[in-house]
Parts: sequence; structure tokens; C-alpha cells
Amino acid sequence: MKKLPILPTLIVLLAAATMVWLGVWQLQRRSEKQALIAHAVANSGRAPIPLPASITDDALFAQVTVTCAKTGDWSMSSGRATDDSTGFRHIVTCRTADGRDIRIDKGVSPNLSIKPSWPGGSVTGSLTHAPGGGTLIDRMFGAQTPPMPMIVATTPAPGLKPSRQPDPASLPDNHLAYAIQWFAFAAGAILIYMLALRRRSR
Repeated sequence: MKKLPILPTLIVLLAAATMVWLGVWQLQRRSEKQALIAHAVANSGRAPIPLPASITDDALFAQVTVTCAKTGDWSMSSGRATDDSTGFRHIVTCRTADGRDIRIDKGVSPNLSIKPSWPGGSVTGSLTHAPGGGTLIDRMFGAQTPPMPMIVATTPAPGLKPSRQPDPASLPDNHLAYAIQWFAFAAGAILIYMLALRRRSR
């Protein structure tokens, strides 16, 4: 029997080990995500509370209240209203009474021609993350900038429809599927290499 080629064998083993590590990492992420979803469901059923001084993922989907003392820039992204119509949701940056900045989703318009006007004031809504985020590589290696918190207001700005409140059921929980894929890739790499060695030995 011929000796195993050292360098190709090391490359295949390292690749397979990396795939197994990614599969295990996805399983760990699944446990974290399931805990987050369960906590979010509990938050969404509670009565409104003042906006926490320190906003963490533990507060996501909670109903909160805050006073917007000063409004800033507006931005837009795709959105859906409570009547299930689609359009453009209008998000404004607010400075709270205690000097913090937070984004407020003030409702959905059917087209780009509508320019909302809202001077600020009391806001009640569901706490979530503002649109945008880091790449997969950023999330894996901890280089992601923390997402800015956002409140989806229950009362829209004049001329807008209220945005659909975030639903904990919408949180993706596909880590198990990803883990199975990585384990399958690792097994496939080993199997293909073994078949190649068998063919080479003949």
C-alpha cells in the first residue's frame, strides 16, 4: 500500500476540521438564538416600560416609552404597514431628554413623494434594531458595530400609516440547517479524498 501524501492529506484534514468547527459554532448560535426568541416573546407580552438606560438584546421586542426632545435626520427603507400594505417606512433620529440618540420608525408611506413632518414628543412602541448591520465575517470575528436601537412607534407621523410591529416569530432560526450543511461538507470532503486515494493506489 502506498504511503499517504502528507501535504494533500493535511490540507484536506484542516479543511474538514474547519467545517466541523463551523458546524459546532452554528449549533452554539442556535442555542443562543432560541433563548433570545423565548425572551423576546415574553417581552412582547408585557406592558410598556420606560426606555432602559442600557439597551441590550434582552430588551428587544419590549414595549417602551420615551420622549423625543429633538428630531434629526430622516431616512427610509422598505416597510409594511399594519394593514399589510407595503411602502417606505420613515425613520427619524431622535435625541431623548437624557441626551441619548435613538431611531424612531414613524410609519409607512405608499410612495417616495410623501415627506413626513414630526416635531418630536412622546413615543410608545416596540424596541428593535434599526435597519442595516455587519457582514457575516464581521459577526463571526466580533468586528461588527453594535446596531442602533429603534422604536417602531404605534402612532404614526401625520400622513403615514403605522408600521407593522416587529414579531419575535420573524427572528430567523436556521442555524441547525447551517450546521448540518457544514458537517455534510466535512464528510463529503473526507469521502472524496478517500476515493481519490483509492483510485491512486490502483
